[in-house]
Amino acid sequence: MYRTGFGYDAHRLVKGRPLIIGGVTLSHDLGLLGHSDADVLTHAVIDAILGALSRGDIGQHFPDTDPAYKDIDSFSMLSKVMTWVVEDGFEVHHLDTTIVAEKPKLAPYLKTMEENLADVLHVQTRQVNIKAKTSEGMGLCGREEGMEAFALVSLIRSENPP
Repeated sequence: MYRTGFGYDAHRLVKGRPLIIGGVTLSHDLGLLGHSDADVLTHAVIDAILGALSRGDIGQHFPDTDPAYKDIDSFSMLSKVMTWVVEDGFEVHHLDTTIVAEKPKLAPYLKTMEENLADVLHVQTRQVNIKAKTSEGMGLCGREEGMEAFALVSLIRSENPP
């Protein structure tokens, strides 16, 4: 049995915040604004998994009105979501993602991001794909006002359910 889920996230770029994407802190003069660490890629992955599990969205489980999630590491939220994947008798089969950002160039960091996500998702790196695109100067990403990420995940029924 397969399940698929689609995730999307966007965050505004601001001064005075670290830029964290896929669990990697990048050197850049702007960072993503959010209640948590605002890791746009990981948030899209979380939403994709929640969609595949039919468990709503990231805001329902980790609301920005709850001080417990202030500046929280997005990988800790993803780890929690992965416990639900296991509880529901699934495992991640494949993850495909796209990050839209004008700057900085993300290509040098993609392999590390894939390794980071694969570790938390309990899969091999070859089951995780991350693409980086620009929007050719158009829209919020092109004007460097923010970044977006998209994720598509497939879950498969676990051979070793809980």
